Amino acid sequence: MRFLTYSLAGAETWGVVADGGVIDLGARFGGDLHQTLRTGQLARMMDAAAALDPDASLDEIVYLPPVRTPEKIACIGVNYANRNAEYRDNSADPEWPSLFLRAPDSFTGHGQPLWRPPESAQLDYEGEIVIVVGKTGHRIPEDEATGYIAGLTLMNEGTIRDWVRHAKFNVTQGKNFVHSGSIGPWMVTADGFAGYEDLILNTRVNGEQRQHDTTANLMFPFHFLLSYLSRFFILKPGDLISTGTPLGAGARCDPPRYLAPGDEVEVESPGIGLLHNGVIDDPTVQAPHETV
Repeated sequence: MRFLTYSLAGAETWGVVADGGVIDLGARFGGDLHQTLRTGQLARMMDAAAALDPDASLDEIVYLPPVRTPEKIACIGVNYANRNAEYRDNSADPEWPSLFLRAPDSFTGHGQPLWRPPESAQLDYEGEIVIVVGKTGHRIPEDEATGYIAGLTLMNEGTIRDWVRHAKFNVTQGKNFVHSGSIGPWMVTADGFAGYEDLILNTRVNGEQRQHDTTANLMFPFHFLLSYLSRFFILKPGDLISTGTPLGAGARCDPPRYLAPGDEVEVESPGIGLLHNGVIDDPTVQAPHETV
């Protein structure tokens, strides 16, 4: 089942996609998707939605990130084996995952524009599959870890490339510009997947395929990531874990191919959906772009 958060006629709500439309669960039950996850009511909402008819068409709504206020957005860096080769310096593959955190307002929803900031013209795309955590867990055993997945969504983990090099040991600055990335269009519940070991992921820019890979090539698969992160985090319902991006980001093209206003980016995974965003300059400021 596909759960989403959206606005309709200026009012924010949440619901389920059905028959080409959306069932408004917010109007019927209140709350939001995050609250539903926190209170363990996802299965109940799935049962309730199965007996309801759509209230609006998908064309009428404005998509928002499915989980609006996650406590943690944990992003895994360089997790696809082919992409790790881009960074190889004759050293062994990493023993542990790379990790950084993002803020919720660094993302926008499906169909909404990514913002290129005035501080840099190096806005890059990174298509990723995202785990939505479904229940609280700490020091989760690997063989139990996938039971903590509520569902999956997609992310364009937009990155300001020169700003990830502002400091010697972290990338946080370049990963947190407002609306530089996107999440959505919805969360597909875990019962929609037979497994997580061979999910296809594609990224296209203006119709041209730039990234293509499968989770079969992850160095750190979903169950390992959940177990590993739960060693130091208390994972909570609604937390997001972005699992890494494949080879083919714009920074690694020769010459680099960064996003510019007017570009269209699609991140797609069969069984999850298609996340689409255009690109504009940050509409809150009027300043020339510069490289800092």
